[in-house]
Amino acid sequence: MSDGAWTGPVLVTGTDTEVGKTVVTAAIAAAAQAAGMRVAVIKPGQTGTATGDPGDVDSVTRLAAPSTGRTLASYPDPLAPLAAARVAELEPLELYTAVDAIRAEVDKHDLVLVEGAGGLLVPMGLRPSGEPWTVADLAVSLGAPAVVVARAGLGTLNHTALTLEALERRAVPAGVVVGAWPTEPELVHWSNLTDLLPNLLGAVPMGAGAMDPGVFRRSAPGWLTPALYGVLDDWRAWAEESG
Repeated sequence: MSDGAWTGPVLVTGTDTEVGKTVVTAAIAAAAQAAGMRVAVIKPGQTGTATGDPGDVDSVTRLAAPSTGRTLASYPDPLAPLAAARVAELEPLELYTAVDAIRAEVDKHDLVLVEGAGGLLVPMGLRPSGEPWTVADLAVSLGAPAVVVARAGLGTLNHTALTLEALERRAVPAGVVVGAWPTEPELVHWSNLTDLLPNLLGAVPMGAGAMDPGVFRRSAPGWLTPALYGVLDDWRAWAEESG
């Protein structure tokens, strides 16, 4: 294991939906397994299952082949998990049911990646009191750090800062991974990268999810810093190669 690498439960959240959380989760899983770690990936709430498309855990399993992959609750409509449960008249996921399931996997694995849905404060389910809970609440309950997956382009600085501020207020350690670094980056992308650098833990190339799984697994450590089991330790050299 790389010195200082994150272990135990780690939340993967995003600044928004469709920012690359699933591919980043797969990249971290692949890099950790290449470092000899036993990895589990858990999706507390999967929505949009009515389409029949592969779920997020299926996608991570195809790309990274973690030791364990679990989805705790699934709902047919492409909505926030709590809303999807309500619309489908299904039981919402209870916070401590999720916490107990994740802790059970922590006992059997070195790293447990928990992929959220949408952004940090999306309603995921209900507490025993009947109040909604979010991925932020899950991080606090687990005492887990969070990986924030961000966009590369215009608008990302505000969304990322808001997400990091919400985590800091809850005393949740966090770092940032760019979910889809463009093949031909423009000035705005390089400018954003400079501003994100103090919190940056990696940058996954656009289109990585379409790679051959073998190529993906071999490449993943090069996209991530040692905190996430990668080998990227010189952003200046990376920028020169990417440019």
